[in-house]
Amino acid sequence: MNGSLFMKPTLKNKSLLKLVFFFLVLSFSSCKNSQTSGLKNGDLLFVKAKATGLSGAINNVTQKQKDASFDHIGILEKQGTSLFVLHAAPKGGSQRQKFNDFLKDQADDGQKVIVYRLKPEFQKSVPNAIAKANLMLGKPYNFNYILDENSYYCSDYIERSFREDHIFTLEPMTFKDPKTGKTNEFWEEFYAKKNLKVPEGEPGCNPNGLAASEKIERIKEL
Repeated sequence: MNGSLFMKPTLKNKSLLKLVFFFLVLSFSSCKNSQTSGLKNGDLLFVKAKATGLSGAINNVTQKQKDASFDHIGILEKQGTSLFVLHAAPKGGSQRQKFNDFLKDQADDGQKVIVYRLKPEFQKSVPNAIAKANLMLGKPYNFNYILDENSYYCSDYIERSFREDHIFTLEPMTFKDPKTGKTNEFWEEFYAKKNLKVPEGEPGCNPNGLAASEKIERIKEL
């Protein structure tokens, strides 16, 4: 053997490697920018629901539109070139999370994110909503899904953020399977374990209900 496999890289090879590296960086940057391009302060990030577990149970009793099947929601906050998501989640409660970390968490769970936006005539509500959402940071997650001033669940956190301008409304909650008209078995067991009565008819909100609002419009999928 002439040892050619172990020869030092030539100037030509070095230039080629640099060119390949440049295009890889450019490709990554382009992909990242395509995710964030066009996003606006106050955009609502809806997370598509899973078919099973808590996610599926929430969607089963709340889905209103065929193409809207969600189990989580957050609000986008832009500060210069930095992006954050304000949301209430089981892990961490009401929090301010980096946008890329939020997307990664959803991708790791196999869930996609759909962007919705307040229609132009309601955009004036965004600054107040962002300010209110920041004031509510640090509260624990509401695992009972019954309105409580000391803890919030995801759609509750968003509804409260926009409450002053009446963007969303609270509605009587239902835990009944629309196919049978009976309380979904998942929710019967869920509240039985907590020694609580299923809060059928009590005021509340959910991601699917918020997505159905006529005051917002679907923008794109991330």
